[in-house]
Amino acid sequence: MKELIKIRDVSTKYDISARTLRYYEDMGLITSTRSDDYAYRLYDEAAVKRLEQILILRKLNISIKDIQRIFNTSGSEIVLEVLGKKVNDIDEEVSLLNELKEIVLEFIYQIEQADFGKESDVKLLYEKAKEIETQLVNVDYDGNPSNVNRLLAAAEKVEREPDILIIEMPPCRMVTSGLQEAESELNRFDAMWGRLGSHIADKINPRDFMYHDEEHKKSVWLFMLEDWMTEADTEGFEIITFDGGLFAAALADSWEFSEYDRVYKGINAWLVQQEHLELDESPDRHLLYHFAGPHSAQMKDWNYGKVRYFVPIRVKGEK
Repeated sequence: MKELIKIRDVSTKYDISARTLRYYEDMGLITSTRSDDYAYRLYDEAAVKRLEQILILRKLNISIKDIQRIFNTSGSEIVLEVLGKKVNDIDEEVSLLNELKEIVLEFIYQIEQADFGKESDVKLLYEKAKEIETQLVNVDYDGNPSNVNRLLAAAEKVEREPDILIIEMPPCRMVTSGLQEAESELNRFDAMWGRLGSHIADKINPRDFMYHDEEHKKSVWLFMLEDWMTEADTEGFEIITFDGGLFAAALADSWEFSEYDRVYKGINAWLVQQEHLELDESPDRHLLYHFAGPHSAQMKDWNYGKVRYFVPIRVKGEK
């Protein structure tokens, strides 16, 4: 009999979350098996090798859709095509950033030469700024037209600094999955909130959240309840009071640890620069995260895997 590895052991060995493994399964990249006497997912040697391939490709910033194409095609043509395109993308980003650098350096020089006490110099500087704006929209490199959006996109890919939003979440009731061991209970919780969510008219924001319980090393799901929802609707799962509060929120591209680490470090670096805000490390405040887009089947491929992290913050000096 082939040796099967527990999802927890795979998660620990490769430093990825169980949720990321489930995401890869949902996208058809790996498969797991179930045992009659074991409730959790198990992976054979072939699945683990496939996971290693996925992790290598993700380190190269290859998209999930391209990884699907690679795995769904025999031979090396597709992987060579994808990697060749990645090389071209990198060359293009370098060209764009070099062009942007030259434009910015030219503007710096103009500012250094200007005398802000002279109205004529200020007017010339304004005209120069308009000229540079035109350059940004009409940059040529290697004979190909570009625009400011492509320049900004290239810069974003290089810097990868998350955009931060300050969100004030209101106090509310939430139903919690608790520290579940059995995957069947997590599936029951998932089905329960799906039924509740189907009766909510406002679909603007997902109401499902998760946090990691450090003490028990487990993930806990939360679902924000509306006023009409009762204990009968939550099918035996506990209802808790969520205190709300301030959060710094940022979007990540996936559930993978590297993305979480990038976003969390970015939020902390941003907080260091804030005069009035700081990280709230109270034991009852949790770093929350949730899906950042629609859950409906026809939209899953567009948004599935994107996550918004909510890091608890507070005004300095407040308790």
